Amino acid sequence: MQARAATPADAAAIARIYNQGIEDRVATFETRPRAPRDIAQRAWDDGIHPLVVAEDAGAVVAFASTSTYRPRDCYSGIAEFSVYVAREARGRGAGRVALSALIQAAEAAGYWKLVSRVFPENTASLALCRSLGFREVGRYEKHAQLDGVWRDVIIVERLIPANLAPHGEPAS
Repeated sequence: MQARAATPADAAAIARIYNQGIEDRVATFETRPRAPRDIAQRAWDDGIHPLVVAEDAGAVVAFASTSTYRPRDCYSGIAEFSVYVAREARGRGAGRVALSALIQAAEAAGYWKLVSRVFPENTASLALCRSLGFREVGRYEKHAQLDGVWRDVIIVERLIPANLAPHGEPAS
């Protein structure tokens, strides 16, 4: 398995994997399936929001991406991240390959922190995050409703030391 930067040609595979996450109700509050054209509208390789895929035998089996954390300038070095794995590839290390590559891409893009929110029941995602140096920093109770049910989320974060100044402040 190997990772690489995503391209517009990956839109259909990314949409398929994301839609599995929507259907399984384990990884997102989103309920509207995405078409490849929805994915293709992303600003590819903008140097700001990395998007990577993991391939196994030439097939895209996972992806990881960043998005804007908050629009205020003071948060410009923080990105939210997501990682999704195709059902047929779960438990085989595809998420680790994709998220590891995303961490490297986020470092290259200048981010000093990655954050996300994970459903407490998504133990595989929480274990993956812990294994790659993310720490759990809190829990949002009743963060949003999914299918009419209030759901909690666990907040995870990972600092990117290369982009922090010696005293822990963001590098300028």
